[in-house]
Amino acid sequence: MKKIVSTAALIFTAFFANAQGGDSYNGEVFRTVSVIFVVILFMVFIVNVLKLFLENRMKHKIIDKGVSESAASSLLQTTPKNDQLTTIKWVCILAGIGGGLMIVNYTQPLGIHSLATMAFSISVSFLVYYFLAKFTSK
Repeated sequence: MKKIVSTAALIFTAFFANAQGGDSYNGEVFRTVSVIFVVILFMVFIVNVLKLFLENRMKHKIIDKGVSESAASSLLQTTPKNDQLTTIKWVCILAGIGGGLMIVNYTQPLGIHSLATMAFSISVSFLVYYFLAKFTSK
């Protein structure tokens, strides 16, 4: 999942850094990146559905085999805290990307400083996530 997000971020960063002119090349790049992004979203959806299906199948097999209750509960336990941390992580990352894109928009023309701004804003969002995760684990 991290590779997919990193690749998508890299593609979009390259697209936004190249979005200076109004020629047809940028239109082709936009269409190509859009198609790649939609394919990536579709693949992530398929992987998540497969994961849910296989987890459900595993739960049914554990129940059918008659595994002891303590072993089954340790295998099947879900932690809502991990779900909360995942949500917090994505909120921080998307807020960092949005903030970086907003800063890049106001500091025209686009160039190498735009990539540095995006990298800095994403790293700040990961730092905020780290401190939030550390704070919530106490």
